[in-house]
This record gives sequence, C-alpha cells and structure tokens, in this order.
Amino acid sequence: MKDFSKLPLRIAVCDDEKEIREMLGEKLLKLYPDAVLSFYSSGGELLSGDSQPDILLLDIQMAGKNGMETAREFRGKHKDTILIFVTALEEYVFQAFDVGAFHYLVKPFDDDKFEEVLGKAAGQYYENIKNKPEALERRHIMIHAHGTHTKIFVDDIVYAEVFNRKIIIHTTDGEIGYYGKLSELEKLLGEDFFRPHRAYLVHFKYVVKYDASTIYLEKGQALMAKQNYPEFVKRYLKFNQRKGSVLP
Repeated sequence: MKDFSKLPLRIAVCDDEKEIREMLGEKLLKLYPDAVLSFYSSGGELLSGDSQPDILLLDIQMAGKNGMETAREFRGKHKDTILIFVTALEEYVFQAFDVGAFHYLVKPFDDDKFEEVLGKAAGQYYENIKNKPEALERRHIMIHAHGTHTKIFVDDIVYAEVFNRKIIIHTTDGEIGYYGKLSELEKLLGEDFFRPHRAYLVHFKYVVKYDASTIYLEKGQALMAKQNYPEFVKRYLKFNQRKGSVLP
C-alpha cells in the first residue's frame, strides 16, 4: 500500500500582518521541513490565486474581505482543504462550523498547541487521501507563465527539464515553460518523481527503460548522473511494487 504520509504538505497562510505570516511560516517549516508553503496578505489575494492547499491557516480580522467571508467563498472551490482559523477574535467560533473549519486557534498560542493542532490536521489530510486515493491521482499544479495560469495534472507529467534557465514541463499532450526552481517542483510533485540529474525530473510512471547514463521515457528521455543510478533503481523498484507491476 502506498505510504501517503511521505507526500509533502501544501500549506497556505492568509493573514494581513507580515509579521504573523513570517512567524507562522517559521513554525510550519520547523514542524514540516518538506512542506510547500504559500502566503497571502488578504482574502482577495487568496481567492484570486490558483492555490489548492491541503491545509489553510486563515485569519479572520483582515482589511477588505474578512476571513469568514473569504472562507465561505473559498469553500465553493476547495471543499477538501483543511481549514484552520488563526485569529485573536473568539466570537466567530460558532460561525467557523458553517464553513467546515477543522480548528479555531486563538492568538496568542504556544508552540505545543500549534504543533498539536497541525499534527491533527496533517493526520486528517493523510487519512482523507488514504480513503480517497483517486482524488490524489488528479492533483494538479498551476504554472504561471506569460501572464497566464495553466492547470497541469500531476498524473500527466512525463518529465521536467531545465533549459535556457527555464523549467520545461513535458506532459502527455504538450509542454509548458516557466521560470522557477526544479528543486521546488520536485518537492511539490512527491515520491512518484525522481531527479536523476540536476537538470531533469522524471515521472516513474512513464519510464520505458534505463541504463546508467540515460532514462528513456514514453515521450522523450533524461540524463542519469552515475552517482544517482543506484538510488534511482531502488526507488523505481519500490514504485513498481506499490503499483503492483513487478513480476514475481
């Protein structure tokens, strides 16, 4: 059975105070060093973006659209995100149930309380995808390039490469380039992907054959750094065992 607990969490923080965003970011990275974090300074910024976080930490008292209004609108698009209100206002606690909040964390709080709440939220997320793995298979990422946001389903990504300082993502039906870091994409995509070379990231699903210098994919190929070959073989074998595609 696939170990979903190894997938990096995608956590968003929405608070109009920079100091609070930075403080929460530091706490989150101490608890989950591999987490992919995103930060928003207003409810409007969160709603206008394309973030699909696994966990959302949301303030209530914000300029413009407050956190409760933001949560109602956000829920319309993201029903599975685990929502945690992080606020100094206690009077909205009952309204939090109306938007399916997982927890209502009142400022100020200590590190132990924060760790307890986030631990339960992470546990709930992994339990959700274990019971509903088909939702994970259609996870997607949003790529921003040339002023346009493009949705790419993770399951359709064959490989990614760095070319002319851009990341080129090759999918089953095309490719898209954007400026970013391959290490961040690697963290975001999870354990079904492997970085055999500093300039390549491959999806095990589309591997056709390989040797100590090259990985041949259903569409394209990638270089293999010799020092990464043993780990690739080990990880690829585990991938096939998880998928039940290894001959006895």
